[in-house]
This record gives sequence, C-alpha cells and structure tokens, in this order.
Amino acid sequence: MNGELTLRGMFAGGSLRQLGAPLLIIMILSMMVLPLPPVLLDLFFTFNIALAVMVLLVSMYTTKPLDFSIFPTVLLVTTLLRLSLNVASTRIVLLEGHTGPDAAGKVIEAFGHFLVGGNYAVGLVVFVILVLINFVVITKGAGRIAEVSARFTLDAMPGKQMAIDADLNAGLIGEDEARKRRAEIAQEADFFGSMDGASKFVRGDAVAGILILFINIIGGLIIGVVQHDMDLARAAQNYVLLTIGDGLVAQIPALIISTAAGLVVSRVATDEDIGQQFASQVFSNPQVLMLTAGILGILGLIPGMPNFVFLLFAGATGGLAYWMVQRKRQPEAEKPVAPAAAAPTESQEASWADVAPVDVLGLEVGYRLIPLVDRGQDGELLKRIRGLRKKFAQEVGFLSAPVHIRDNLELKPNGYRIALKGVEVGAGEAWPGMLLAINPGRVAGTLPGAQTKDPAFGLPAVWIEAGLRDQANALGYTVVDASTVVATHLNHVILSHAAELLGRQETQALLDHIAKDAPKVIEDLVPKQIPLAIVQRVLQNLLEEGVTLRDMRSIIEMIAEHAPRTQDAVELTAQVRVALGRSIVQQLYPGNAELAVMALDPTLERVLLQAVQTAGSDGSGIEPGLADTLMRQTTAAAQRQEEIGLPAVLIVPGQLRWLLSRFLRRAVPQLKVIANAEVPDSRTIKVTAIIGGK
Repeated sequence: MNGELTLRGMFAGGSLRQLGAPLLIIMILSMMVLPLPPVLLDLFFTFNIALAVMVLLVSMYTTKPLDFSIFPTVLLVTTLLRLSLNVASTRIVLLEGHTGPDAAGKVIEAFGHFLVGGNYAVGLVVFVILVLINFVVITKGAGRIAEVSARFTLDAMPGKQMAIDADLNAGLIGEDEARKRRAEIAQEADFFGSMDGASKFVRGDAVAGILILFINIIGGLIIGVVQHDMDLARAAQNYVLLTIGDGLVAQIPALIISTAAGLVVSRVATDEDIGQQFASQVFSNPQVLMLTAGILGILGLIPGMPNFVFLLFAGATGGLAYWMVQRKRQPEAEKPVAPAAAAPTESQEASWADVAPVDVLGLEVGYRLIPLVDRGQDGELLKRIRGLRKKFAQEVGFLSAPVHIRDNLELKPNGYRIALKGVEVGAGEAWPGMLLAINPGRVAGTLPGAQTKDPAFGLPAVWIEAGLRDQANALGYTVVDASTVVATHLNHVILSHAAELLGRQETQALLDHIAKDAPKVIEDLVPKQIPLAIVQRVLQNLLEEGVTLRDMRSIIEMIAEHAPRTQDAVELTAQVRVALGRSIVQQLYPGNAELAVMALDPTLERVLLQAVQTAGSDGSGIEPGLADTLMRQTTAAAQRQEEIGLPAVLIVPGQLRWLLSRFLRRAVPQLKVIANAEVPDSRTIKVTAIIGGK
C-alpha cells in the first residue's frame, strides 16, 4: 500500500522528468542485449541523428561554457547510444544480411546506397576519412584545448577568488553575489576537467567504429560464404554495403557531436553566441573585405582559372564592403547644427552665491575617465561609489557625506585625485579598457605592460591588455578593471579618514537616527548632560583607532552613565572602549582564538606611568632616548608579529593606552593598542613579545 502511494505521488508530483534519464540509460543498455526489429532500428538511428544536430545547435547558441554544463554527460550518453546501436545493427546485419540490402532497415540502406552510390569501395574510403577527421583532427584538438583550459582554470582560481574578495571588501558586490561568483569559478573548473575526460569517450568511440567495421566485414563474408552458400562477390556486395551504411550512420552523428565539443571548449566566453561573434569579428572590417575582393578579382582575371566563380565572389565581397562603408558614413546634411553662441551678458555684482562651499569628499577625474562617471553613459564608477557608501554605512555605522564628482582638465587625461575638505588625500591613474594586474606577493611570472603600483595599498602592479586577463589570473595576479581601481582607492581613503568625515551634522543625524528607537535616552543626554561636541569627539576618537559605531546603543549608554562625573572626551572614550571590548577583541582575533599580543616590560611600564602622572597623557614627559627606544622596539616587534601571521596588538594598562596609541600611531600605523580592561574574561592572553626588556 505504501509503495502504491509512493509511486502515485511520484507521477502526480510531476516526477516523470526525473525518471527520464534512468529510463534512457536502461533503454540504451538493453539495446546491446535485446534484438531490435529493423523498424525500431530506423527510429533509433533517426533519433541519434536528431539528437546530434540538437546538441550542435545548442553549443552554437550558448554564450559561455557553463550555459551547457551538462555537455560532458551528454557526450557519454550519446557515445553509449551510438555503440548500442552499432551492437544492435551488427546483430541484424550478420543474421539477415543475406536477404538483401534492406535487411537492417531503410536508414542503413539509404546511407549505404544513396550517399556512396552503392559502391562499397567508395563507402569504405569515405568512412575511413570521416573517422580520421573525427579522431585525428576534431577530437584530438578539442581534448587538448579542454586539458589546457582545465589546468589554466585551476591555476587561476586563487587569483579569481582574491578578485572576488577584493570586490566584496570594497562594497562593489554583496555576499550573495560573491557566493554566486565563487560557485561559478568552481563549476567552471569542474566543467573543463569533465570535458578533458569526456573527450576520451569520443576518441574511444572512433577507434571502436573502425574495429566494428572490420569485424562486421570479415564476419559477414564468413557467414555469407560458409553458412548461406553465397559467392564471394555477392556476399561482399551485401555485407560490406550494409556494414559501411551502418558505420556511416554512426560516424556522422559522432562527427557532429565532436564538432559541438570543439565549439564549446574553443570559444572565448562573451555576451554573444558563436554566430554573433563570427559576424561581428570576421565581417566587421570593410577594409579586409575590400582587399579580399581585390585578390579574388585578380585571380578571376588569370586565364585558365574558374573566372566566373572568382569574379562572382569578388563582386559579392566588394558589394558587402561598400554597403558597410555607406552604412557607417553619416551624411553631412544629417549632422546637428551647433547652436549659435549666446550673446555675452553684462557681468553682475558679486553675491554670496559666488561663495562655493568646499566639498567634504570630492573626486576629480581627467577627461579620459569622464565616461566612467557620466550618468548619460551609465558610468560604471557611479554604481560602485553608491555601493561603497552603502557598505560604509553598514560596516562603520554612519552615513558619510556624498562624493562630489567633477572633471578637471588640469589633471592628466587618465589621472584622478581624491580630496577631503578641499585637500588632496589620494591620487592615481586609471586606464579605461585596460586591466590592472596586482601582484599580491606570490605570482608565478611576469606580464607585458606598464609597470605601476596599486594606488590604494602600494602593491606592485602592471596595466595589461584585456585579452591577458586569463593569463594574469593563471599566474596568480589579482586582476581588476579601471573603475574598480578608482573605487577601491576611494574606499580605502574613506575608511582611513572616517573620523574626519564625522562632522557635527553627521553626529546629529546619527543621534536622530538612534532617537527613533530610544528617544528618551538621547533627549536626556544631549544637550542636557553633555554637549554635542563632546559626543562627536568621543565618536571620532573611536573611529581614529578603527572602532566602528555600529553598537551605538552601548556607546550612548556608557556616555550617559559617566557624563555626570566627567566631560573629558578622552576619559569617556576609555569607558566606551571597555564597554565595546568584546567587539574590539573579536575584530582583531576572530572566533575564540588565543590572544597573541605584545606587552611592556614591567620596568618600562612603571616609568611610563610616572611620566603620565607628572606630565599628562600627551607624552611630553617621556625622555627622548626612552621615546626613541620605545618606538624602535615596538616597530621591530610589530614586524615580527606580522611575519608570523599575527596582528600587531600591544596590551597595556588603561592609563597608558591613550598615550601609547597616539605616540606610536605615526611610526607603526598597523599597531593596535588595547587596555587590559578591554579584554573579556572568557579570552586567553598569550604574550609573544616583550617591549623594553633586556
């Protein structure tokens, strides 16, 4: 009863499609064992030809290999189908071949008589030629391409993964898009690896076709002469023609399938199918067509040559070139007339409208980069900048000022500059249409192009042609386009200057946003207990040391708790950092890993505490020799930490954290200084280096 319900549910739930593939495989395998009548044999041979043509057309209309990812399996199934049909037809040919040329069905008879004129010698030659074309030319070439593509795809995977991570970190794509791209890279490697193995099926099918042909001819002659008392000429006429017809029926679909395999693995993935690529790349240049027409015309005028054919093609090619030239040429009459220059107006008096405010964040580009930021041309950089601001707001915790973009003819044509409050904080060059191959430190070779450095992080890089993308990925480079270069640099600048982007207006907007969920807390805090400027200074102190403002509720609660006691922004920042200690440590040491940190020698720690007590927290009381030693040893210890793959983190008493953070920031920008009180009780500390010891 349960089995009946299950079977009924499968058919009622539309699972017939799931049963199609197993039934097809079982049917193909059964044809090797069960005898088939000639009518069914004709049906299956016709189905095999139709399937081969369908696979060829699908391969021509795909725009990238993964659009036909089932193709390696299709190769196996079609090869198995042809071999099964060969076995079934061999059985009928050997059993019934003495009765006449139609013993194995009409399809085999048609291929044996119509295609080769009933001459088995011609048929044998044609069959051998088809097998050689399939085996030596198409299958061998497609297999080699698939093998090389599989190796290059696997070698390029690390570079492609790094490019995806770079786009994700820059806010150009989301987590879902990054996950999708990683899956596509893995699928592409699996596809070419499968194609490399699947090409062996086709090669083995060609060898099997030759062996089956000779086995059928020898076996048919023996059976016809010995068992059916036929003379040798009649036996050869019957059995050899039937065998050649059978071989041609199998080899023509095999040749079509092999051609489809070659088309799939040999094309470069674009947004166009093969027909569109062929038309746009081969017949797109009228000069080439004109030269071709001229050469054909000269050959057509030589006595003894087939003049009519050469001149016909010369005229057709020249006519096509002339039509393309006329199509591209715009008549002068259709050109828009430039509007007359407006009469100069009398200059007006100066007003406050002439005072232009300084942009908080500005991007100026040279004239060759204008298409990247032009709304009318759907500039790619505009989309990326919008994504950057959104990602910045999600990760840092406040909405930065918009990026004002303008062109600047004083810059180099490919140059750009990033300005913060009118002051340049970053500059670089980007080359539209080219790619920047960045060396992450472990590439396997060099690339031809203009040597440069990544403007965001200063890594060695080279500008390369777009066609070298796959080669660069295979060598381990991280490859990005021009808009990504500018967007990544802009993102780095925004993150580095987040504290300066948090002005009074942004602070008030952030508090207003928090007030939607906790209006009473904000109302009682600002400005009743503490001025807005102090809150802004606390938030800026956090941003200067890379602490995000995402947990604003905890920040506001700690400020509200300690505001009645102190209005000092430094002390309030220290209390807020203690409240955010778990997230600060989590950002530096993800998971529950042990905290491998640097620490101060106890003697040095006491000296610094005395300096703070006597001269304050500005560091002016530190003796110059001691300051130089502290800076030098900290720099060396931080470099050792990074060399072994650990973050450069210095743990100190709370009284020294602000002093050392500000004092060491310029010499060791990557150093993070945390207080003992900021470490959660659940985390284990391991001191890997002592600063100031003997």
